[in-house]
Amino acid sequence: MRPLIRTLAILLACLALAAGAHAAQKAFPYAYSQEDLPNGLRLIAIPTDYPNIVALYIVVQTGSRNEVEPGKTGFAHLFEHMMFRGTEKFPPAKYQAALTAAGAASNAYTTDDHTAYHTVFSKEDLEQILAMEADRFQNLKYTQAVFKTETQAVLGEYNKNSANPMSKLFEALRDTAFDRHTYKHTTMGFLKDIQDMPNQYDYSLQFFDRYYRPEYATILVVGDVTRERLRPLVDKYWSNWKRGAYKPAVPSEPEQNGPRANQVAWPTSTLPMVLVAYRAPAYTDIERESAALDVLAALGFSQNSDLYQKLVIQQQTVDTLFGGAEDRVDPYLFTVLARVKKPADVAAVQEEILSTIKKLAAEPAPAARLETVKQNLRYSFALSMSNSEAIAAIVARYVALRRTPETINRIYDMYAQVTPEDVQRVARQYLTESRRTIVTLASQAGGKKQ
Repeated sequence: MRPLIRTLAILLACLALAAGAHAAQKAFPYAYSQEDLPNGLRLIAIPTDYPNIVALYIVVQTGSRNEVEPGKTGFAHLFEHMMFRGTEKFPPAKYQAALTAAGAASNAYTTDDHTAYHTVFSKEDLEQILAMEADRFQNLKYTQAVFKTETQAVLGEYNKNSANPMSKLFEALRDTAFDRHTYKHTTMGFLKDIQDMPNQYDYSLQFFDRYYRPEYATILVVGDVTRERLRPLVDKYWSNWKRGAYKPAVPSEPEQNGPRANQVAWPTSTLPMVLVAYRAPAYTDIERESAALDVLAALGFSQNSDLYQKLVIQQQTVDTLFGGAEDRVDPYLFTVLARVKKPADVAAVQEEILSTIKKLAAEPAPAARLETVKQNLRYSFALSMSNSEAIAAIVARYVALRRTPETINRIYDMYAQVTPEDVQRVARQYLTESRRTIVTLASQAGGKKQ
């Protein structure tokens, strides 16, 4: 029996070591290099096992949050457009022809906190793509006529978005929930400012000069690449980019001292919606606040939640339900949205949301269920990193917040530490009536038009 006992003991020890190794494994499993050029430009290289393909993201820490001057909203998003208007060396047609010849796919997007330009291509085209990107970031040039044409395209995009009830609902929420901070307006900006954009050519040059500087930018390269090949190319094409000196004075939002409400009257037939929001803290990877609110959102409003099962699956009064706190540089909002099938059920659905929040504040979540949620968050994150482009897209969002992929490991370490008491604490601290804003949308008459 003793050999068998020894064998079992060894096996149990091995299993314990494996479990410990698994527990210690980083959420972001890829080795990476991170370094800063003398001008403040940051370079992050993440080699992967996916052959031949390279994903390049250039993250500029400039979004609608940076639009601090009255009457000048929407410019971060405008430059998502303007950056494709070319330079003397690479005018638009030549730039596009080079991308086509390389079989590259290129695009961009704008958020509250950053703008990202992304290109996916074969590794042999790395130098060509880096050279073209360096040229447009340092030497963008456009005429007043081209500028006016692009501002009209932005106005058209605003009008298109405004035809979407959900977009209009969130626009009304932000305008209602914030008084001073630039999160009051969406990335599109206020309509009156967009309409005035054609007259703001000189200001557009100033905006570009302020924010398209190396200290605001991070070059993120993911895929079949090495730091040894990448760094000399970045030095060659990007090292002469001059550092700037401008820092925006983003206004702080005062405390909210009572509940707020608004209504959007939709002119055509649509399903009613209710949006319940609370002032939430800024993204943090050194405290449990962000992680605890994410876990709370999964417990209360994910597809596995009791509320979702009740409203969407069993009663079928709601066809869309989701909630959570979006990560932002500054304090933002925890939101819960429900799209209701019948106007008569809106009040009842709203009360169900409020009751769920009260329950989360009143009693700790079951420990076993909490562990399931945390494991699912980590597992879902691991599954999302299915190729180099997906990895780059995920990392870019975190780089915009903390300028390093290491924040991913830190925030997932926070998830692992979240307790039932943490979830209850953040519900009591942040999801309170005095911090709440409720906005509803319905096609019936009587709402306050936005």
